[in-house]
Amino acid sequence: MNQIFERTSISGIILENRIIRSATLEGMGDDAGYPRDGLITIYERLAENKVGAIITGYVTVQRNGRTVPTMCIFDDDKSIDNYKKICAKVREHNVPLILQISHGGGQCFADAATENVAPSSVSYPRYSKPRALVESEIEDIISSFVQAVVRAQKADFSAVQIHAAGGFLLSAFLSPHFNRRQDRWGGSTENRFRIVGEIISRARQQVGDFPILIKISAYDGIRGGTTVEESIQISKMLQEAGYNAIEVACGNVDMLYTIRVTKVPVKAIFSFVPQYAAMPAFQKKLMALIMPLAVKSYRPLRNYNVEAARKIKEQVTIPVIVTGGIRRLQDIEEIIAKNTVDYVSMGRPFIIEPNIVSKFLSGQQTESRCIDCGYCIFGVTNAQLRCYYGRIPSQVRQVTV
Repeated sequence: MNQIFERTSISGIILENRIIRSATLEGMGDDAGYPRDGLITIYERLAENKVGAIITGYVTVQRNGRTVPTMCIFDDDKSIDNYKKICAKVREHNVPLILQISHGGGQCFADAATENVAPSSVSYPRYSKPRALVESEIEDIISSFVQAVVRAQKADFSAVQIHAAGGFLLSAFLSPHFNRRQDRWGGSTENRFRIVGEIISRARQQVGDFPILIKISAYDGIRGGTTVEESIQISKMLQEAGYNAIEVACGNVDMLYTIRVTKVPVKAIFSFVPQYAAMPAFQKKLMALIMPLAVKSYRPLRNYNVEAARKIKEQVTIPVIVTGGIRRLQDIEEIIAKNTVDYVSMGRPFIIEPNIVSKFLSGQQTESRCIDCGYCIFGVTNAQLRCYYGRIPSQVRQVTV
């Protein structure tokens, strides 16, 4: 346990322990995309309860990369002062605050973005078919990521994390399933990697050694998609390009593959996801019978990226973080003690218990109370992040299913 709660650093960022709050969409962007006042309360509560570091919920670098209407947007300088206040408050607790920047690509709901774009025009389940980006648009996206890094440094974040996991735009570029381009942005591993390489190369010219982390899907579970073997090669390239740490996740498009649940959360889907919530009651009842049979829930539920992260860590010298179904202090101890990775990160455990690290440290608790119902995943599509603990509040219930 001492290894978990020892002081370490990532490129000069001091962490008081090895447990990180993984990026978790908070649903705290206003209509214009600026952070609402309550966001500071979420981060402050995490910080005062001794989390090692906080990675923010993803913010988009372009307005058309907004996945849901409540996502924050970081495409101009007007947000800098707001984020400065948040960073200052978190810094009072000696906890690093890391801004995750992203672009939704082909995974944007219609009420959040005007048009879905992707490396190639490959269909995404549940979303409108994206249009393939042209060269000039790719250059604009690279520039938008670079400018977001610059803004993050000006706003006094401890670091940024580039979101290249979960089927979002940069993840899709890395995946041979979604990237079928025949130009310099697709085809070989080197070409598919090019966009994340260009982002950090150009960012370094403006922000120097400001820490830049990245999150990747080590495998995406799609035929012809990303594999662990190729992710090892990509991780070596990330290190050579100048990224300061890699967070290892999994998945591509299928949300319940990336964020696993005990069973398909049918009630949450019909209550929160716009296209299902708008269905007539009789159609919902019929779909409620079909959905558990048609939608797969995946196993294992616990520690499902640890082995992939171990293989990556063996091949790089920069810090490796692993996320995915980590719930027990005993598992964290074993992962760290065996030098499997350098840090663990968790998302949902911090929703139900922002003070879980304090509980681990005091011996009050050794396992998260999260029941992996998945309701929080769908609730945040149109509301502020919260734990539902497998129940739909009456004020948002659309129909009994």
